[in-house]
Amino acid sequence: MKISTKGRYALRMMLDLAEHKESGYISLKEIATRQEISKQYLEQIVTLLHTSDFLRTNRGKQGGYMLAKDPSKYTVAQILRITEGTLSPVACLDSEVNECNRAGFCKTLPVWKGLEEVITNYLEGITLQDLLDSVESNGADFYVI
Repeated sequence: MKISTKGRYALRMMLDLAEHKESGYISLKEIATRQEISKQYLEQIVTLLHTSDFLRTNRGKQGGYMLAKDPSKYTVAQILRITEGTLSPVACLDSEVNECNRAGFCKTLPVWKGLEEVITNYLEGITLQDLLDSVESNGADFYVI
C-alpha cells in the first residue's frame, strides 16, 4: 500500500490546524505557506475534509478553517480513508463483501487480511493529539509506538 500525496498532505494540513487550534480560523494561505504545499492542492483536500465534517469553515476577512472536533478525536486512519478511500493492501479487500471469485480458496488471502488488520490497528491507534504530543516530548517529527 502506498499513501498518495493527497493523503500525506491531508494529514499535514490537519496536524497544522491542530497545532494552531488556539488561533481560531486559519486561512489556506497560512497553511500552504507553513507546510510548503500549493494552496490550489489544499483546496481539493479541504473539500474532502469539509464534506466529511472534519472541518469548520468561516467566510470573509477573518475566514478560514479549523478542526470541527478536538485533535484527540481524529485518527490517522480516518483522515487517510477520506483521501485514499481505503487502507486495504489489495483490491479484493476494498469492500465489506469480498467479491473475488477466488476468495473461497485463495491461499494468499489470509496474508492480505492480516496485513490490513495490522495497518488498520496501527493507524487507528494514532490521533492528531498523539502526533502533537510525540513532537513535543521527542522534539522530532515522527511517531513511535
